[in-house]
Amino acid sequence: MSAPSRQDRPDFPWWLVILGAAGLWLGWRVHADDLHAQIFATLWRGVGVTLFVTAVAFSAACAMGLVLAVASLSRLALLRQGARLYIEVVRGIPILVLLLYVAFVFAPALVAAANAVLEPLGFEPLRTRDLSFLWRAIIALAIGYSAFIAEVFRAGIQSVDRGQIEAAEALGLNRWQRFRLVVLPQALRTILPPLGNDFIAMVKDSSLVSVLGVADVTQLGKVYAAGSFRYFETYNIVAYIYLLMTIGLSLALRRIERRLRARHS
Repeated sequence: MSAPSRQDRPDFPWWLVILGAAGLWLGWRVHADDLHAQIFATLWRGVGVTLFVTAVAFSAACAMGLVLAVASLSRLALLRQGARLYIEVVRGIPILVLLLYVAFVFAPALVAAANAVLEPLGFEPLRTRDLSFLWRAIIALAIGYSAFIAEVFRAGIQSVDRGQIEAAEALGLNRWQRFRLVVLPQALRTILPPLGNDFIAMVKDSSLVSVLGVADVTQLGKVYAAGSFRYFETYNIVAYIYLLMTIGLSLALRRIERRLRARHS
């Protein structure tokens, strides 16, 4: 048996060694230096908010994306065109603009629409401020990412061999059973890698919620730097915390991908 070629052998992850060395150095500074320790402790309080926003928004975006993907593959032209209109419009709007639009245009309109229904029924009217900026940010991120995730789901569904679907149809499975038992499990193998990349991207894009004053890592960093004028140290720690989250997630996703490939090889 011939030895694997140089191109087949994986490269030694020197990039990870360099990042690990830089992370250890900054981690040592956080441990040994009172200023870095204080900044890290202040910013670490925002990690929970960052992860909460990301987890809730991504879950909602996946649910919306799956519905959009199924609609875009529907036999009904109205559903296909409606889904395509939503996807193209939302994908063309920057996430920051979408955040501001949802926070200051969509949220007041949503509250007004809810009051139009609730007030005739005798309920107390809602106020716009009752919908916190945290939830406005989650709604905006979910809407923004649902369009991209819809395309991921659509590509994954279309990658399933047509013969598999016809075989399931021959066995007497209805459309829902074919989708749930045959199409979706096979599509997930194609969907998971880009879906993981979108999750990591949302962790980073969640920093945009700081423009609404949501107390995530970035917002706490902005406030601390503005009050202490320690911009260099503060934003080093901000970057360090985001790298801890994103690189950790990236390595975990790569391991999951390898396991999936090994299981189905």
